Amino acid sequence: MQSTVGPYIDRTRRCYHTLLFHFVQYFGVWQDVRMASGPGLPDSLVLEIFLHLPHAAVLNAGLTCWQWFAVSRDEFLWRELFYSYYRIPRSVPRHPASVSWYREFKRLYDCIPCVEVQTLKEHHDQVLHLAFSHRGHRFSSCSKDCTVKLWDTERPDGTISLVHSSSMRQFNWGYTQFSQFNCDDTLLLVSGVYLGPHHSSSGEIAVISLENYTLLSRVRNKPYDVFGCWLNETHLISGNLHWIGNMTSCTVLWLNKAFQDIESENVNVVKRLFKIQNINASTIRTVMVAHCHRHDSPDLLLDYEAQSQARALAQEHGDSHQHQPLLFDLGASDSEDEDDEEDEEDKRREMRCSAHLPHFSSSELEHIRHGLQSAGAHELELEAQVARLMGRRRTKAPDPNLVTPSAPGEGEDKTYLLFTTGSLTYSPHQIGIKRIMPDQMTTCGPVLGEERSTDEFFDSLDHVIDIHGHIIGMGLSPDHRYLYVNSRAWPAGYVISDPMSPPPIAEEIDLHVIDLKSLREERRSLRAHRAFTPNDECFFIFLDVSRDFVASGAEDKHGYIWDRHYNICLARLQHDDVVNSVAFSPADQELLLSASDDSTIKVWRSPRMVRLAQRPPRPARPRNLLSSLLARRSANANVNGKP
Repeated sequence: MQSTVGPYIDRTRRCYHTLLFHFVQYFGVWQDVRMASGPGLPDSLVLEIFLHLPHAAVLNAGLTCWQWFAVSRDEFLWRELFYSYYRIPRSVPRHPASVSWYREFKRLYDCIPCVEVQTLKEHHDQVLHLAFSHRGHRFSSCSKDCTVKLWDTERPDGTISLVHSSSMRQFNWGYTQFSQFNCDDTLLLVSGVYLGPHHSSSGEIAVISLENYTLLSRVRNKPYDVFGCWLNETHLISGNLHWIGNMTSCTVLWLNKAFQDIESENVNVVKRLFKIQNINASTIRTVMVAHCHRHDSPDLLLDYEAQSQARALAQEHGDSHQHQPLLFDLGASDSEDEDDEEDEEDKRREMRCSAHLPHFSSSELEHIRHGLQSAGAHELELEAQVARLMGRRRTKAPDPNLVTPSAPGEGEDKTYLLFTTGSLTYSPHQIGIKRIMPDQMTTCGPVLGEERSTDEFFDSLDHVIDIHGHIIGMGLSPDHRYLYVNSRAWPAGYVISDPMSPPPIAEEIDLHVIDLKSLREERRSLRAHRAFTPNDECFFIFLDVSRDFVASGAEDKHGYIWDRHYNICLARLQHDDVVNSVAFSPADQELLLSASDDSTIKVWRSPRMVRLAQRPPRPARPRNLLSSLLARRSANANVNGKP
């Protein structure tokens, strides 16, 4: 019954709005004629009528006469339209940087990069990652076709064109998976999967000069989904994995100089940063660096308490469905998606199993399973006890002063190394944090950790945040204040008895927000996107954060955009296959890229930017006659040699 009544109500509401709009438009013209001879409708009555119209009809009605135009810009009117259209709890305040409700409505409606303007098809296989330069004038793309491509975004006609392409097959790479520009956009870090013997899990990092596109250095990286990252303009971080037992290992994180110059014979080009013990078959993956300043003015101004209270209040009154996020579906209709969803789900799982390597590499799983088959339960329990005992006695004690939550405007600038890790099973479910001190940001000094005592074999983690789910993506806000984490939740209260049997994971992807100033997770996760692969075959889905928005890929063939302040999903971007990566332009957040398994990169711009690009150029302004005569007189005076 609900399926038939719902569409009928929607059609009735649309007809009502249409009739009401035509009435007020006709009445507005009649009133505009009568205004010269007498007063028209009072503003209060016009406002009451506008409150029952959709926002587009209000704007059109405002063009009828001057009185209605003034009413159509009323702040109370747009406040009501804002909360009703975007379905935001009224306890959530307007963004502090906003100057009016009308402009805030327009920002969310007109400045979202949700219009597809170009499709790039130069890759010949799945596109896995996108990265912008810090200036926004270039971006790079990595793909299963084993190339890294560079693109130009500053063409006069607004289109994006290919600048350079490098194939990494000559270095025995399987494919490229990640790239990152250094701070001054002179070097490009490219990470890929290295095809070593016996299907090794090793990866490799290459550094390419953006001046002449030459290869400057190559660094081994294990496992490959450590990815690697820049620490500063000239030094990058890589990883190496050493197995100690069947389910116990240690990860060594290295600082590498990006290139070797003439003085490299006498100066270290590599230095060990940290050596961290891994238990229960877990490893360190997905390293990234956050340069956290004191954050006197963060780019994100949130009111988490107001939103949580509004959500709790809605649940108490049983009307939580009224605050579901509004979604601009740019793909197929919802009915088609729902009809095909059940039929497509099994096919997606099968396709993903063959399309991507598992999040935990096959060689590592084979190593662990071989050890489990040859070792009995008693030996495994003994290994776990020895690992815990070794960790307690051979780990350098953490310094509580290194990672200390502080109030805004207090403390000091800090550099954190962030990575995924775990303590219960091999699937990554924790965020590890290590502070990097200033003397550690160069390869000068001790190379192999001579500064530590013989009893301090491992480094301890300065801080750990448990996500209670399988982490499949991370991204930093532009000011490095907030860390956004994609995860698929575990069942509540699930107890892990076997590290090699991780819990089942949800299809819904939760997008967590972690404040790196207070070092706690804000209890407010974004949700709209989905994934379908099982827990032992999850892969990374890259997300990106701009000043006002956060975007992520998903396995449901769409990319998603949320507003960071209001916690609402604003747009859904359609592809023909899984969306692996999204990237905002740091120079213009109204430009977004998305990469997919359909081998394409799509370029999205906001409706506002599309209109500006389609607007005909303005004719040249005629020169002022007086200024023209003065310029000519000045030129004649210079010719005659007079001052």
